[in-house]
Parts: sequence; structure tokens; C-alpha cells
Amino acid sequence: MAESPAYPVGLRLTDRRTVVLGGGQVAQRRLPALIAAGADIHLVSPTATPSVEAMADAGEITWERRRYETGDLKDAWYALIATSDGEANRAASAEAEAHRVWCVRSDDADAATALTPATGRSEGVTVAVLTTDIHGRDPRRTAAIRDAVVEGLRDGTLVAPHHRTRTPGVALVGGGPGDPDLITVRGRRLLAEADVVIADRLGPRDLLAELPPHVEVIDAAKIPYGRFMAQEAINNALIEHAKQGKSVVRLKGGDPFVFGRGMEEAQALAEVGIPCTVVPGISSSISVPGAAGIPVTHRGVAHEFTVVSGHVAPDDERSLVDWAALAKLRGTLVVLMGVDKIGRIAETLTAHGRSPETPVALIQEGTTAAQRRVDATLATVAAEVAAHEVKPPAVIVIGDVVNVGPDRFA
Repeated sequence: MAESPAYPVGLRLTDRRTVVLGGGQVAQRRLPALIAAGADIHLVSPTATPSVEAMADAGEITWERRRYETGDLKDAWYALIATSDGEANRAASAEAEAHRVWCVRSDDADAATALTPATGRSEGVTVAVLTTDIHGRDPRRTAAIRDAVVEGLRDGTLVAPHHRTRTPGVALVGGGPGDPDLITVRGRRLLAEADVVIADRLGPRDLLAELPPHVEVIDAAKIPYGRFMAQEAINNALIEHAKQGKSVVRLKGGDPFVFGRGMEEAQALAEVGIPCTVVPGISSSISVPGAAGIPVTHRGVAHEFTVVSGHVAPDDERSLVDWAALAKLRGTLVVLMGVDKIGRIAETLTAHGRSPETPVALIQEGTTAAQRRVDATLATVAAEVAAHEVKPPAVIVIGDVVNVGPDRFA
């Protein structure tokens, strides 16, 4: 009788006896998924890899340090046969057949009663790929298909909308420094699943063009403020759309909690009982200098870095920054939102002891196609900003790390 393709099915192994024969690399790869499935795992093997041994030490599996013996598969629901002893594998496979135990074999898939698919997981979904080519199984192809599907689900390029009722809520998503490839996988997936996106000017704008047509995109800078302050209007927009049962993404530049108002938005949502998810983003304070070839720390040069907001001048009574203390530090100082205040910042730092010759770099539109870098010192930075017409957004790096990179590739 001609052999037919395998019938795909998901095994529910919670608290059910699962026997693994062999404690080598195959077991090491397969055991985590069995543990995650809640299986009652019994490993039979005289030896095991350090990783498998650690699973036994942690109580995740039961390990009998011996070779396979007839009867080991009694009362088992599932068996993984992966020893280096071909005769033992054949005997165990025969026992599994006799007792109607689903089993897979690492040495001879065709002699087993089950096949292990190439599996991967995205949030709430397991993707399993089996070949239908009985005589020409190609595990690399099935793994490649698995990877393509999982990656598409994770990064939002493969959109699979939820059709059941979803819990309304808001996700505060850090979009990173500007390059759309630098948003997190989770952030991109949430964007793909959103009904409404309220976006900042500094968010990764290119991603908005990829959204499905039904997604409502709202420019946070253009929300009608009426009698409310700008932030209050944004908070109200988040609440209004979430109360309509929609999935809302608040797309912010960088990280929501690094000189953004993410916590204010989270607090406003909490006050009215709307669930809020925070998705961290890559902060421009470290990513933009890195993109310009500047490490914010470097062995023998800087053992710390400090990130400060420069949107309020040092002599402004609203400033919360201790500039005199910062001037005494030897590490790297990263200033965000400080282009128009950099002259007064430089004067304050030098007045409190920082050398006027301290290197300074300004990176405008970092990580984007328009990125450019202007170098100066604390003594010359104000003049260089004016001469080169540096405009926000720009990240300012102050310290010896500015000159560390090879040929200052920017």
C-alpha cells in the first residue's frame, strides 16, 4: 500500500508521561518544547549534555541514568527516541508500535509513527511545517518556510488580523531613533495589528505607509487642542479611541520613557481603567552616537555616560539639571533636545571646570538617510552650530569618546 503524507495534529501532553531516550544534542534541542508543553518527562540515558543535566537538576525532567530497557515506554503517550545505539532505537520503536505510543526517531524518521515538524512561535500562535514529499524530505526547506512565516508574524510584514473580540487598550510603542528597521519586533507587530495609530513627528514615519488601509493614522502634532494643553489632548484621543473598543498604538520616537511623556499617558489611561502595554524602544541617546561611530563608553576613556535634556537652559529656573556636578564628571555627556541651548550649556560646563577643548559631536537626523555629523569643542560648538545650520532633531555628545572611532566614520 502506498504511503500517504503525515496527518498534522497537535498533541496535548500536559502531565502526560513522555519518554525521551538519549540525552545528547537531539534531546537538548527538543526538551525545552516538551517542558513548555507541560509534559511529564522521563529521560533514560546513561549520560547527558550539561544543558540536559541542568534541566534534570532543576526538576524539569526526571532522569534515569541507564540504557533503554524493554518496558520503558509502558503507559507513555509520546516518545522521543534519540540514542546513538541503533539496535536500542529499533527495539524502542517496535515497543512504541506495539503499545500504540506516538514516537519519533532521530536516526530513521521513516521507521517512526510520528514526525517532528519544524516549529516556531509568535505571540499566541505555533507554526508547524511538515513536508508532503514522502520520499524527498528536505528539513532545511521546511525550516526556512517556518522561519519566514514566524518572522513575518513577528515583524508585521505578514498580517494576520484577530477576528475574535479583543480587549481594547493602548500600546505605548517606542519607535526607535528614526530608521524604520530599528523598531523592535514587538513594536512592529503591534503596529500591524492596530486600528488606530497616534504618531509623533519623531517616530519612524516610513512604517506608517506600510499600514493596512483601514488603520486610522493620527498625527499627534495636529490633534485639535481646543481648551486643552497638547498632552491633555493626546491623552484624550488615546482614551476616546480605546473606549470605542479599538486597538490603539501610541507611536513615539526613541523610548517612551526617555524624555517622552509616556508615563503621563500611562497614568491617564490607568485613571480611567484602560489597559496599557509599554513596548520599550531603542533610545537615540545611545543609538544615534553609535550610528555615527561614537561609543558612549570605551575602555580606558569613559566608564560612564549621562543623558540629560537640554530643552531648558542651565540658567533657567525651571532646569532640574545639576550642570555644575556634570562638569566635574569625567565620562560622556549626551544631550538631547539641546541644539538651540548648546552655547549656554557649553559656557556653563566650562565655567564649572570642564576643559574648553573637550570634543563635541552633533549628529543630526541620526540613523536616517539625512544623517550628518558636525564636530567641535566646547569652545567652538556654538559657532559651529550656527555655521553649519544644525537643526533639531540632533543628539549632542560631549567627551573624549567623540574621537575614539576609526577615522570618525560618519
